Amino acid sequence: MNRYIEEKIHTFQDKNRNRARFLIKCPDQPGIVSAVSRFLYDHGANIIESDQYTMDPIGGEFFIRIEFECDELKEKANLLEEDFHSVAEKFNMDWKITYVNEIKNMAVFVSSQPHCLLELLWEWQSGDLMANIAVVISNHETAREMVKSFGIPFYYIPANKDIRDQVEEKQKQLLQDYDIDVIALARYMQILTPSFVETYHNRIINIHHSFLPAFVGAKPYERAFERGVKMIGATSHYVTNDLDEGPIIEQDISRVDHRDNVEAMKKVGQSIERSVLARAVKWHLDDRIIVHGNKTIVF
Repeated sequence: MNRYIEEKIHTFQDKNRNRARFLIKCPDQPGIVSAVSRFLYDHGANIIESDQYTMDPIGGEFFIRIEFECDELKEKANLLEEDFHSVAEKFNMDWKITYVNEIKNMAVFVSSQPHCLLELLWEWQSGDLMANIAVVISNHETAREMVKSFGIPFYYIPANKDIRDQVEEKQKQLLQDYDIDVIALARYMQILTPSFVETYHNRIINIHHSFLPAFVGAKPYERAFERGVKMIGATSHYVTNDLDEGPIIEQDISRVDHRDNVEAMKKVGQSIERSVLARAVKWHLDDRIIVHGNKTIVF
């Protein structure tokens, strides 16, 4: 990591040393917001931001994200978590506290197309993607020099379906060595095994075009062009064992018309893919996503 990015991260950590986030989901009932607010007040915390959503007000699910400041948070963290158990049990909560100054370690997987990787690197370099991009892993050598120019370790691991288990053992070891919290698949064109996906449950973020399910398989842009589509989109989602069907985090579209040939459509698609993946990754890093079944609540 270069010194400029290190300074940005250290400044961010110092500024947010007393800031944390609650992510909570539970059956909806009266008193939830009051109980959580009272808990934070009793522990000397000040709520900075609060967003909530109720899925079906009658017998539905309740979701809330709260960001708060608390003096001497590091010293109080264990007590906060221990004391909150009684509140969580009362309302049958699925919950977690994250600490804003604990920067997440991220790995990026990429194949031969570097556009999504580059977007993440640019956002990271500018300080707008607050993570430690600890390692880039690829089954192609294409991105090696660009990754090295950012001071990030790059590992080339050839991969195909015949050696998938051996490849993933090497990848898992690297992810363990770098203490990885989240993985971004920046156009990584390999299928992950169920074991790998389970190890990083709801921590692998993928990006792909949104022609699915209409144009499955090879050469989707060529087939979309032949069909005369008028919109191109991209979808970012958490990876599950159902290929390209995990909980959707973000999507976007752009219009095209008869003037656009296949190459022009691909450029439009790549631009959308870059921005959609970057937003999804940022929201994950900022603890803005709660997964509920095969959906996401994004605050």
